[in-house]
Formats: sequence, C-alpha cells, structure tokens
Amino acid sequence: MSDGTALPGSDGAPRCPWALSTEDYVAYHDQEWGRPVHGDDALYERLCLEAFQSGLSWITILRRREGFRSAFADFKIASVALFTEADQERLLADPGIIRNRAKIEATIANARELSTWTSGELDELIWSHAPDPATRPAPRTLADVPAVTPESTALSKSLKKRGIRFVGPTTAYALMQACGLVNDHLETCVARSAPR
Repeated sequence: MSDGTALPGSDGAPRCPWALSTEDYVAYHDQEWGRPVHGDDALYERLCLEAFQSGLSWITILRRREGFRSAFADFKIASVALFTEADQERLLADPGIIRNRAKIEATIANARELSTWTSGELDELIWSHAPDPATRPAPRTLADVPAVTPESTALSKSLKKRGIRFVGPTTAYALMQACGLVNDHLETCVARSAPR
C-alpha cells in the first residue's frame, strides 16, 4: 500500500500514485496535468470538464473527453453560446458524455456569459489567481496536496460574481492544478521538473 509518495511506473520513473492505475492516467499525468493552459476556449473546456467531474472520478471524464468535445462544438465559447433547447435535449440523450441536466445547463449558460467578455478576459481572470510558486514547497506526499486553497476560494468567488456557474472552491482548485497555475506533482515525481 502506498504511503502517498511517488511510486515507480512501468518504466521505473517515479510518478504521483494517482497516475499509475491506468495508461490513460499515465499519459494525462505526464503530458498534460500541471502544464500551463492559456486561451479562453481552452480554459473554458477545462472549466466545463472539471464541473462535469464533480462527484465522479476524473478517469470517467478523461475517457469521454472526445465525446464531450464532439457534443460541445470543441468547447468553442462562441458556438456553445448559441446552443438551443434542442441542443440541450440532444446532449441529454448523448451517451458519449455525462448526461447531467444541471451540468449541461451550466455549460451552456457559462458559454453565453463568457461570450459577452472581451477576448482574453477569462484567461486573465483565472491566471490572476495563480499563487507565487516560491510560496508553495513541493508536496512530498499526497497528504501535502490540498483540496482547496485561499486562491481557489478567491477564484471561485470571482467567477461566480461574474455569473459563472458550477465552480466551487474544490472545482476551482482542480482547475488550477490541471491548468498549471500550481504544480502539485510530488517532489520526486518525474513530471515535476518537466518543461512548463
């Protein structure tokens, strides 16, 4: 049983323990998680997927990501903002995504709200909540990785104040981890020092 420290993968390189259960996770961990993501549409996609993940395991979302992209017009804010009630019904019948009415409605409503923002505004707002890396020592074990931080609580409040739904402090922190605002790869993890 793991003590929460990095463990060797099939190639012998140490990784965060959560990444070792499936090849899908290994690839996501090594190539995406914790790498900086910029661009309004790209961040909107991550925001939506983190919201859909709420209450589920991330692997459930990861394995349906292409289905989500197909169903939600590649998460182009301008396109999703034009979705109609017919689109909503189509989504509720789509087995390639998580068919949760509240999350689907929030995804469309968020696109409508974001479509009124200026280009780059979502990127700027999200990244303005990135903490100073010098204030965050590398976590040694999974127990050192928080689920919520003051920054994620502030990001959640900022987004909600601007009309964005389904983005509580825990979801906001998961977004920060996934999009590289913080580096929560464990101290000895091979991906911690990968180019960012």
